[in-house]
Amino acid sequence: MRVLEGSERDELLATLGWWVEAGVDTLVEATPRDWRTPPMRVETREIPEAAPEPELVLRASTATLPAAAAATTIAELRHAVEVFEGCPLRAGNVSTVFADGNPEADLMLIGEAPGAQEDRMGLPFVGPAGQLLDRMLAAIGRNRTSTYITNVTFWRPPGNRTPTPAEVETTMPFVRRHIALVRPKAIVALGACAARALTGDVTGIMRLRGQWRTLAVEGADYPLMPTLHPAFLLRQPDAKRLAWADLLAVKAKLDAD
Repeated sequence: MRVLEGSERDELLATLGWWVEAGVDTLVEATPRDWRTPPMRVETREIPEAAPEPELVLRASTATLPAAAAATTIAELRHAVEVFEGCPLRAGNVSTVFADGNPEADLMLIGEAPGAQEDRMGLPFVGPAGQLLDRMLAAIGRNRTSTYITNVTFWRPPGNRTPTPAEVETTMPFVRRHIALVRPKAIVALGACAARALTGDVTGIMRLRGQWRTLAVEGADYPLMPTLHPAFLLRQPDAKRLAWADLLAVKAKLDAD
């Protein structure tokens, strides 16, 4: 077996780290083989989701829930999020990245967390992944005036890492109240982190995507479609066909209503 060294090894490690961060968490094959030979039948396994940290879950119940419940408008909810100090992610960031688009739209997109460009501009999905998202929306006749866009966390995690389950737990009451105030006809969860936060299902995103779920929030049911995050699609353009199929399903549902 050839041993990787130097930049080749670093590049491989960076690639593997990116796949994990993008939500590709299913091990397909544990041992290398000659890909010129016929494929073998292999078992797959899911990486278990870490449990939320008790201290932060307590903060969510004692601080986030009352603050979220008290908001009766989008403006009040934005203010509640901006002054909230119960999530450690807010420390060191430039902006609270709340939302973009039309809060009266019938389509709501929920992603993972802001990145560096989003933190600087105070808007979600404005970097390369956001530019791809705009093109994806245009392909089904949508734009930011006919869509509402937010994330499950409102502050950039250090180094653009994936938010921890505990960090997401502290902001989910705001997210659920956000949904209740917008009352969209359909929700799209962009990527593994958002899909898990909204559905509670720790299944890998490749298995979650493309299947309608029902999300119950404050006595109302919302159709929810998990799909692949645009950042993942930038690195895996072959997967765009999967996201395209998901978007067509979303368009068909909205057109039918």
